[in-house]
Amino acid sequence: MPISRFYKLYLSPNRKYVKVLKNLLGFVPGNLSLYRLAFRHKSVAQNIKKGVKNSNERLEFLGDAVLGSVVAEVLFKLYPYEDEGFLTELRSKIVSRVNLNQLARKLGFDKLIEFDSRALNSSRQGSLLGDAFEALIGAVYLDKGYDFTRNFLVNHIIKSHIDIHTLEQTETNFKSKLIEWCQRHSKDISFDLVNNTEGENVKLFTVQASVDGDVVGLGKEFSKKNAEKLAAERACETLGI
Repeated sequence: MPISRFYKLYLSPNRKYVKVLKNLLGFVPGNLSLYRLAFRHKSVAQNIKKGVKNSNERLEFLGDAVLGSVVAEVLFKLYPYEDEGFLTELRSKIVSRVNLNQLARKLGFDKLIEFDSRALNSSRQGSLLGDAFEALIGAVYLDKGYDFTRNFLVNHIIKSHIDIHTLEQTETNFKSKLIEWCQRHSKDISFDLVNNTEGENVKLFTVQASVDGDVVGLGKEFSKKNAEKLAAERACETLGI
């Protein structure tokens, strides 16, 4: 065993936390601060510069991109004769906040997340686990590199904890679900395209879902249709549907 690994596991002041991460992830982390950051929600974060907080939001952005890339590669190889629409739909099911929430809870991430329960009601806590899962992937990527992260996701997460063929048969239409809920409760629903905060050079569509004029979900994707789906999913989480 390398000396640095031995020190982190048995001698360092953070050895208990390192052992917890090793049991959860199957490897000893290098830059421990990245992993602590991955589990820190903005409700307990501090401002560090120009309104930016030391929360997991930036890692979540990075992890979302890495996770999407790896899942896309897995599906591309697993389904060589399916078209783009099928692959996009199945990827959306795998990386949906509902699926990631369940996966993160199964892996025990709920024991590590730092958040202020007084600042977040139960409906707003709905995406905490999924957000932390994506942030963790961002942390692993920065700590270990893409190849390590890809192997970790494929072998430790996807093969062990995700039944892709079952998800393939699962219908997950959050937009229809949201619209039906609004109709039952006599509420107005709209999906509006808004300015992309990442700037014009980033070809992302940003859509906000509003119920009775209140924004309840935001989605960003490379097509308007997928951005609406993501906004609907976030809205369902917010409203507890």
